[in-house]
Amino acid sequence: MSNTPMAASPLTRAVLEIDEYVSGLGWDQPARLFALVDTARLRTQEPSLAAQLGLGEEQETAGLTPIEQDEIPTDRALDEFLGTIAWPDAVAGCALTVERLMLPPSAEAQVPKDLDEGQLASWVARHPERQEVRMTVAVLRDGARESALRLREKDAPTEVLTGSDLVPGLAEALAATFED
Repeated sequence: MSNTPMAASPLTRAVLEIDEYVSGLGWDQPARLFALVDTARLRTQEPSLAAQLGLGEEQETAGLTPIEQDEIPTDRALDEFLGTIAWPDAVAGCALTVERLMLPPSAEAQVPKDLDEGQLASWVARHPERQEVRMTVAVLRDGARESALRLREKDAPTEVLTGSDLVPGLAEALAATFED
């Protein structure tokens, strides 16, 4: 991948690959779910799928390959949908990309009390300091986590923030998809 640091962990590289892919689709996209599979295992066990994905022998073998899943239903809450997922053993991890509005910490004191979820969303959408952000969060079965955040106003590969604890609630929800 062109904008992924080679020294980054396989999970970080996968998150940045997903971020770059979704970025190429533009903004105002629905949430997207990806299975993360071990690239070497995929080549061995599913050579035709690996070839279809363009994973030739020259590709790195110690990585993770993201495979986009079916569309996420828009008629149910994201956390409710995630609660229905169970991954087969061949899936090493998963990732989700979602766009949201966020406010800077300085705006927290301005949030009116006693708003329901819909009212709060409307209030945030009208706030002059709101920012649109795309979050890509990934987890592995072993508990490893990584995230990438991209602000719409700074939409450039060099402006993507990465870290393991940037979106802890979403990481927890994704990790729960691997629990028995």
